[in-house]
Amino acid sequence: MIDERPAEVGVPPSRRRRRSGSATVLGIWGVLVLAFLFLPIVVIVVYSFNTGRLLTSWQGAGFDAYVAGLDRPVIRAAVVTSLESALGAAVLSAVIGSLAGLALARRAGRWTALLTLLLGLTLVTPEIMDAISLLGWFVSLNTEAGLPLFGDGIARLVIAHSVLSTAVVTFIVRARVSGLDSRLEEAAADLYATPWRRFRDVTLPLAAPGVLAGGLMAFTLSLDNTIVASFVSLPGASPWPVYVFSALRAGLRPEIAAVSTLLLLLTLVALGVVALVLRRSGDSASDIARTMAGG
Repeated sequence: MIDERPAEVGVPPSRRRRRSGSATVLGIWGVLVLAFLFLPIVVIVVYSFNTGRLLTSWQGAGFDAYVAGLDRPVIRAAVVTSLESALGAAVLSAVIGSLAGLALARRAGRWTALLTLLLGLTLVTPEIMDAISLLGWFVSLNTEAGLPLFGDGIARLVIAHSVLSTAVVTFIVRARVSGLDSRLEEAAADLYATPWRRFRDVTLPLAAPGVLAGGLMAFTLSLDNTIVASFVSLPGASPWPVYVFSALRAGLRPEIAAVSTLLLLLTLVALGVVALVLRRSGDSASDIARTMAGG
């Protein structure tokens, strides 16, 4: 059988060997990076099946930690609080971030650079600064302004997490809409469609994959937010990361690993749903990756 692969004409054997060696080194380096990133997660998943009293003391394999974690009211309350606040933050961030992303992509002007700068500052500002400022803001609005909404634990978490994730949604939606053909909206305008009709029937369906991806990012960012949540949360409305952080003082138990594994599975399922929606919308795998990365 004849090898139809093109030969590297004119390339010395020593250079081909160097290329092969470089590819091998890069491959090994890539495996090490993946191991560095994912091995801690694998360890937590494995130890979630530990039947011992402490997480790091392996006594045997079983589902005792899952049963115990789901049976404890305080753990269930923390998980429900995390899911409620994450869902609320995802919806609020998706609405505000989508409108901002559409404005940046379709109504660019002198204000665009300023808004982009402000959103970028939101992403790079240390979370401890955000937490302190949000706490003071919530207390002032609740006590001095007399707004009871800012005295509710879930509302505080939703607003605080939305402030941090709206910028992420904005950049993702902006990147998605910027790659769309604006002539479709112009054609709808030529057919006497009102601005709302153009937005509802043309712009929003085309931007929906970016909106969905941004909402998922907001959901996951809210689930694992610890610093801001520990400052703004109230007794009786503590999310799961705050509960885990407080449990460090008494020693981690396998129930924490079990519930964290369930939340990880929930995140992976949500990610799979988004990928399925993007695939059905006609996007390729590279398009899906660019949409999720905001590029």
